[in-house]
Amino acid sequence: MTRTSPPRVAAVIALVALGGCLPAQAPPSVADVLFLGGTIHDGSGAAARVADVAVRADRIVFVGASSSAGWVARDTVDAAGLLVVPGFIDMHSHAELDEAWGRDGLPFLYQGITTAVLGVDGGGENDVRARFAHWVTDGIGLNAAVYVGHNAARRAVMGLDDRPPTAEEQAALQAYVRRGMEEGALGLSSGLFYAPGSYAATEEVIALNRVAAEYGGIYDTHDRDLGASYRGVGLLASIEEGIRIGEEAGTPVIFSHFNPQGAHNYGRAPEAARLVEAARARGVKVAAAQHPYTATQSNLQAYTLPRWASAGGREAMLRRFEHPDTVGILDRQTMEMLEIRGGAEKIRFADPRPALSGRTLAEVAADWGLPLPEAVRRILREGNGPVMNLDLYDDWNTRHLATKPWMMTCTDGRTPAPGQTQAHPRPYGAFTRKLRVFALEEGVIDLPFAIRSMSGLAADFLGFDDRGYVREGMRADLAVLDSARVRDRATYDAPQRYSEGTIHVLVNGAFALRDGRPTGALAGVPLLRGGRPLGGVDE
Repeated sequence: MTRTSPPRVAAVIALVALGGCLPAQAPPSVADVLFLGGTIHDGSGAAARVADVAVRADRIVFVGASSSAGWVARDTVDAAGLLVVPGFIDMHSHAELDEAWGRDGLPFLYQGITTAVLGVDGGGENDVRARFAHWVTDGIGLNAAVYVGHNAARRAVMGLDDRPPTAEEQAALQAYVRRGMEEGALGLSSGLFYAPGSYAATEEVIALNRVAAEYGGIYDTHDRDLGASYRGVGLLASIEEGIRIGEEAGTPVIFSHFNPQGAHNYGRAPEAARLVEAARARGVKVAAAQHPYTATQSNLQAYTLPRWASAGGREAMLRRFEHPDTVGILDRQTMEMLEIRGGAEKIRFADPRPALSGRTLAEVAADWGLPLPEAVRRILREGNGPVMNLDLYDDWNTRHLATKPWMMTCTDGRTPAPGQTQAHPRPYGAFTRKLRVFALEEGVIDLPFAIRSMSGLAADFLGFDDRGYVREGMRADLAVLDSARVRDRATYDAPQRYSEGTIHVLVNGAFALRDGRPTGALAGVPLLRGGRPLGGVDE
């Protein structure tokens, strides 16, 4: 795909090398990389056009007809017949950039993703600068921004207690969030489905979100009940709560992975969308993200134990497992929770333990000759583990929501650790699957709309004013795709397969993928709130 520089470029480079006619500072018409003749989707949703794109250092410096404008480059890439798009932004990611085995971000780069949003589900800790400094020292393959989390704050201040905070604890929770915001967090994230966030009243979260609002922050929520929560508030009430938390505190709101859960909510996406659209109509900045799969992934404890059973932490949970009266209640409530999720045959382990990996809860319990609740407790005694809930999302709901102008894209994916043989395919294929299935094959959305959902729309929502678009002056986060080959290869049975059709990826002007192969560059940077790179000239 890469071709050698044309004679004019070679002559310019030779003169520079010999100290000849060119001054020491290269003139404006010399770029580092020039992509020739690509089909540009600029991230705005506008129709594509054929143009050249010039990059110097970490910026796009020209988009247009380079020859007539006098542009040359040290490195020229033939992009004819290929799509040139902004690097994609994963709005809800679990990329393991802190780990040596995950910091290159390859599963994400192979989808064209150049920026990951982390600290989601309420899990973001508040020592933002220390984490960013670690990334600067060790290098990361993607740009990354983080939220400070409500669940992290509650764990730090109250542990896993199921009760309201005292006045002193509420002040400590707010101080926790304030530190994260002062260190550059995007805003506050919550995971109200998970303990200990599930123990919090709405007013507690509003008070914390008001701290984020002081800094111009965002509220990102894995809301309390997407439809499959045990004895939850219900899908629509949960959406209303998420909107209220942002509206009363004065922040934008993004629903992390917006999609009704459970067969009882198949076909109900329009009802959910109407709540978002009503809030937007009255001036609340509400948006959402999605991935295109019908399965979720979380952990066995979250899917099979009522939240009261987790209160106080692991030791308290294990003591409850030994109390006969409590076990009787757990037996009944675990079965009720499994029924909401489609039964034990829909709970599939993504767990490295050989007795569990790739098998369903129904199969494991049958092999052990145990009732389902007892099998759950046996597993949890050894340790919690990741599980997928198959067919929890409705294909029709997902496609309907993809057409909304406020719907962005995410993987909700975690980089698998070495030795993890089974995981959800979404960290390897969410973006390419949405492009291929929803846009290129089915035409549920057109290609410019799909690309905008992955780039410009996300950058606008986050306030990243120099990313998300193929425009002069923007950071050179770019992906070059072959639309004929764009394809997700990861499946539930073989989840760790890189996507196809991503030919080149630039992160801050450096090739992370070239001709479909990783370069080893770790050119990602930590992004402070507003998109400013840590330690850069713009900080």
